[in-house]
Amino acid sequence: MVKAIQISETGGPEVLKLVDLDVAEPGPGEVLIRHTAVGLNFIDVYFRTGLYPAPQMPFVPGMEGAGHVLAVGEGVNRFKEGDRVAYAGPMGSYSEERIIDASRIVAVPDDISDETAAGMMLQGMTARYLLRATFDVTSDTTLLFHAAAGGVGLIAGQWARKLGATVIGTAGSAEKCELALQNGYDHMINYREEDFVERVKEITSGVGVDVVYDSVGKDTFPGSLDCLKMRGMWVSFGQSSGALPDINLGILSQKGSLFATRPTLFNYIASESELDETAHDLFEVVSNGDVKIAVNQQYPLADAADAHRDLEARKTVGSTILIP
Repeated sequence: MVKAIQISETGGPEVLKLVDLDVAEPGPGEVLIRHTAVGLNFIDVYFRTGLYPAPQMPFVPGMEGAGHVLAVGEGVNRFKEGDRVAYAGPMGSYSEERIIDASRIVAVPDDISDETAAGMMLQGMTARYLLRATFDVTSDTTLLFHAAAGGVGLIAGQWARKLGATVIGTAGSAEKCELALQNGYDHMINYREEDFVERVKEITSGVGVDVVYDSVGKDTFPGSLDCLKMRGMWVSFGQSSGALPDINLGILSQKGSLFATRPTLFNYIASESELDETAHDLFEVVSNGDVKIAVNQQYPLADAADAHRDLEARKTVGSTILIP
């Protein structure tokens, strides 16, 4: 029996219950992992509240973890007992141990700790696909990133700076704005005190940005579209403030023949080769110091509900991990 957080009904943080669960032996193509650290992400809230439908009830939430291999199933040649590994998906990381498909995990380099790996896999690979695949950011790019002081935002700011882009961000306090400025952002906008659309126009001399990365949702729509230059791209990859309204695509032509996409990480790491490439790029920028991972909050696994409350109240900055 192992300890795990289980959800039997959707709702507030109180539905996160610590339970004892049996863990089977790994089957063909599977490995058994002992978690040393588990990542906390806003997608966990979406599944907890029912905004995203859970695969079954009850379920163990969590999309990200790091630890070591306890056992491997038949046919697994990439990993062996004792290997340090990490992953982002599939669901089920809020547990001391779990079974996972071997094709969904990657080896962790020696110079990256388990805590760092658990705090960066989902967020870091998200930053990678956003900046390198959804829109190819270069030194000619000017971008706007909402929630700049969040886990993805801090990684993306540093990575975009490495790519030579002009990086504009938004955050909800002076402290968060200062933190983002220390992590690659050239300009920060406190959305509680300033109109971010007007400030973007001022910063860009009325031109607008090439791409807006928006994980906020309801509160930043349609303002995000008004920040784009003609034929710019709106990348909506989350909705922390609530679901977007139904959108008439005609608004894209009205505001300058804009592009819009709603990507998700798991479509960018669907194959083993895509996962390996994405993880490799992330490990590389972290190992060489271009991107520093700020794991600023740690909670015992049993206190997952408190971690969710703080995340939803926007009390957290950077990455947060749970310790089994």
